[in-house]
Amino acid sequence: MAQNQLKSKYSDLKRSFEAKPSDLKKCGSLLAQLKIGLIETGLLTPQGELNVDDLVVARDILEIGAIWSIRARDVPSFDRYFSQLQTFYTDYSSVLPPSKNEYPIRGLNLIRLLTQNRIADFHTTLESLPIPADAIADNQYISHPVNLEQCKVWNARERAPVEEYKFFVDSLMGTIRNEIASCEEAAYESLPLKDALTLLFFNNQSELLTFAQQRSWQVDLSQSVINFSKKGEEQVEIPKEKLISASLAYARELEQIV
Repeated sequence: MAQNQLKSKYSDLKRSFEAKPSDLKKCGSLLAQLKIGLIETGLLTPQGELNVDDLVVARDILEIGAIWSIRARDVPSFDRYFSQLQTFYTDYSSVLPPSKNEYPIRGLNLIRLLTQNRIADFHTTLESLPIPADAIADNQYISHPVNLEQCKVWNARERAPVEEYKFFVDSLMGTIRNEIASCEEAAYESLPLKDALTLLFFNNQSELLTFAQQRSWQVDLSQSVINFSKKGEEQVEIPKEKLISASLAYARELEQIV
């Protein structure tokens, strides 16, 4: 498929996608043709230096494909489109102009991981986002799935069928907190107090400070930040994904209890 033909079909795709309502059937047909065109022009999995305008078109096509997949209720298709977009979001992030669809799609991927109960993958993906932890709350597309995941664990206590269950739930919550704390120590050198408060499910700063003291964390109240203690100067490689997987496994057990 020639470049001019590719751009012509891309224009048709945008019109069909932006129609009210979207023409999902036509979008599906055009996307199938356009993916062949992207393969033929070397833009589906780009490598090396390529024309920026062509890369933007390719990225837009794949982003439309990802959103179309959700509208068409085709999760495997979304997985493929999201995987193909990673090259554009990572390798070419410094070359391409920002995309308004990038974080909505990243957020959709996080929700997908939650719905598939892939909690370890959720946290690993969250850590790999190109935004600092203290900026997540300001990004509605990322903060929404984060809030969903946190409420899923914390609200389990309030759903306890009888009062006695809360005794074990509280005990298990303490275990979860310590496992998540270990993940934080492995993943970060420091963390803002407000983020640690949220991640560890504390109700107030006083509870967090008591917990920080128990774990020998250094708290800088003037900067509102926690500095995680390191044992000596030794460099220890900590398997973050394994720690995260273990910590959230407790959360799944908690849900089964209540």
